[in-house]
Amino acid sequence: MTAKNARVDAFFKREKRWPKEMAKLRTIVLEVGLNEELKWGQPCYTSDKRNIVLIHGFKNYCALLFFKGALLKDPKHILIQQTENVQAGRQIRFTNIQEIIKQTPILKAYIHEAVVVEKKGLKIKMKQTADFKVPEEFRRQLDTNPALERAFKALTPGRQRAYLFYFGNAKQSPTRAVRVEKYLPKILRGKGLDD
Repeated sequence: MTAKNARVDAFFKREKRWPKEMAKLRTIVLEVGLNEELKWGQPCYTSDKRNIVLIHGFKNYCALLFFKGALLKDPKHILIQQTENVQAGRQIRFTNIQEIIKQTPILKAYIHEAVVVEKKGLKIKMKQTADFKVPEEFRRQLDTNPALERAFKALTPGRQRAYLFYFGNAKQSPTRAVRVEKYLPKILRGKGLDD
C-alpha cells in the first residue's frame, strides 16, 4: 500500500456526501500501489507520473474515473461513458459502500489493466477538429468575417473544438446564434471558451 497524501487527506475530511464510499475507493487504489495526488481538486492516482484513475463525487453517485477507460476490456460491462462526447474516460459508479466492497477484486483488476495500458503507451484516437460539425450559425459568421475566420484558425485545436462543441450543443438555432454572438469578441482576441 502506498502512502497517503496530506492534501488528499484534507479533501476527504471535507467530503460530506460520499465519505465512506470514497474512503473505501481510496483504500483499494492505494492497495494497488498507485501514487496519490490532488489534481483538478480531486484525488488522482498515478503510476510513473501518468494519470490512471480519479475519485470524484456527484449528487447521485460517486465514481472511479479511468482516464483511458475506453481502452479497457471491460468484461463485466461496468464502465460508463459520461456523455456521448467523452472520448477517453470511463467511470464506474457507486451509490453505496456495499457495491464497492462487493466489486473490490474487479476494481483492482481494472486498475491493474489501466496501469498496463498506460505503461504500454496505448493512445486513444481522439476526434480531430475537422470531425466536429461547424454549426450553421457560426459558419455564417466565419463566411462574412475574414478576421474572425483567421482568429478562429489561429486558436489551438482544443480551443476550436471547445467552441464548436459549445455552439453545436444548443438544440435550437436561436440559442446557437446567441452563443456565437456572445463569444465572437473572445475568439477575435485569441481566447478560448474558458480563458
